[in-house]
Amino acid sequence: MFDRPEAIFPADRHALYQAHGYSAAIRSGDLVFVSGQVGSRADGTPEPDFRKQVALAFENLRAVLTAAGSSMADIVDVTTFHTDPEAQFGDIMAVKAEVFPQAPYPNWTAVGVTWLAGFDFEIKVIARQPAAA
Repeated sequence: MFDRPEAIFPADRHALYQAHGYSAAIRSGDLVFVSGQVGSRADGTPEPDFRKQVALAFENLRAVLTAAGSSMADIVDVTTFHTDPEAQFGDIMAVKAEVFPQAPYPNWTAVGVTWLAGFDFEIKVIARQPAAA
């Protein structure tokens, strides 16, 4: 028998998800499926500096993973969305190198898009749920 999927929310962003009708993440079995995270500041607006926006998206991702009992080390699959991939590549790779400084790296798919609701970068992941000690 399969466990019912469980919604996961970080401590301080429930209103954002309620307003738009989705969960920050869903735990199903030993996997955590995290919805796209953007570089939004506490008031929900985009961080205007692109590199800082990417770093903040990773911070928001980390908060969701923490709420799920997972970490960045548990990520197995990454999909990122970029409004101008060629121009943004250097900044994204610099932040990525800080977040994932050594192998093994998660697999990664990058997608160029034309619209991200005022943002320029979004990241969604699938992570493993670590076994309870």
